[in-house]
Amino acid sequence: MKRIIYFITFAALLILIAAGCRKNVQYKALIVTGQNTIDWQTSSTLLKQILEESGLFKAVIVNSPESGGNMNSFDPEFGKYDLVVLNYSGDQWSEKTKQDFAGYVNNGGGVVVYHAASSAFPGWKEYEEICGLTGWGGRTEQTGPYIYYNRAGRMVVDSTPGTAGWSGKVRDFEIRMRNPEHPVAKGLSVRWMHPGDVQFARLRGTPQNIEILATAFCDTTGGGTGRDEPVLMTIRYGKGRVFHTTLGFPSGEENIALKCAGFITTLQRGAEWAVSGTVTQVVPPDFPSAAAVSVRTNLKIRTLDENIEGLENYEIGKSTRFYSGIQEEIRRAAGDKEKLLEIEKKLSGLLDKPSVTNEAKKLILRELSWFGTELSVPSIKKLQSVPELKDEADFALERMGIN
Repeated sequence: MKRIIYFITFAALLILIAAGCRKNVQYKALIVTGQNTIDWQTSSTLLKQILEESGLFKAVIVNSPESGGNMNSFDPEFGKYDLVVLNYSGDQWSEKTKQDFAGYVNNGGGVVVYHAASSAFPGWKEYEEICGLTGWGGRTEQTGPYIYYNRAGRMVVDSTPGTAGWSGKVRDFEIRMRNPEHPVAKGLSVRWMHPGDVQFARLRGTPQNIEILATAFCDTTGGGTGRDEPVLMTIRYGKGRVFHTTLGFPSGEENIALKCAGFITTLQRGAEWAVSGTVTQVVPPDFPSAAAVSVRTNLKIRTLDENIEGLENYEIGKSTRFYSGIQEEIRRAAGDKEKLLEIEKKLSGLLDKPSVTNEAKKLILRELSWFGTELSVPSIKKLQSVPELKDEADFALERMGIN
């Protein structure tokens, strides 16, 4: 009997260890943005936070040139990442960047198509196949048929001529899961309420490699279709896996659609499926139901001071979300000398505080090494006398050109 108990205990321990190992996996994600018809700054920051809070991803954001800029200079190294998140709808990429991206997906790269990215790059056939369904930009039946569900619950492939793409006003609506056995959808409520979002309709594409995971009824008010339109889907392109969500419109200060527990959960699960083909995440207890929405109000864009305070106690193994927040602040301040000096002053202040951990100071030195000025030099020089920080301080000063 004891042997059986020991065996069961040991097996349970192995399961816990395996689950912990899965949680420690960190896939590298690249969020591509810089131009869009929506608030791409806010949405990209929240997408990064959502991915990283899953514990599975480390995400960075790359911005394209501004509209009308030199797109030949925009050349992300897609192959360095496990996942590319598309939060972009703007100027056409260069032919090289297009080929690199299509090749990345074809060779097995994971992709998340987010919201308005379904309107990008009209005329780029490979991109339209990667997205599965697209709209706007002068697209018509030449892009493919309309795809939606009828009231009997059957998918319809409709070749009726007409323009592609329609969006309604911000409202709450019900999501209905259509493929509950798919890894992304498995265990989720079959019907759940989603708040404060813009619904897309009249999207066109080719159904061969598309799997519709969820739809929402498009009310006829304001010109809607009166059909159940796709909102979540997966696509196979070559060896690559794509998760496409039309949800998540950033609206006002609340950005409630992005804070919906349903949006967050499906994005995290869809991203994991795109990189691995499986989903290890459990369904959270706050996943919404058909009776009510579920909003995570604690999901917000942290201020610089909140990130500075949060970084003070950083140790290896802890979340890097506060450090990531500071990196994002630095990135967004590019070209703004006054803002960069404000950030530098606050980081230098942390270097001077005895209570700040050495691991936090190492991260700060890493950042100051490439954007710091003479303002932070005295604080960095003090750390040359600290054995645990001497190498990092020396490197920072050398990189800054200080002897």
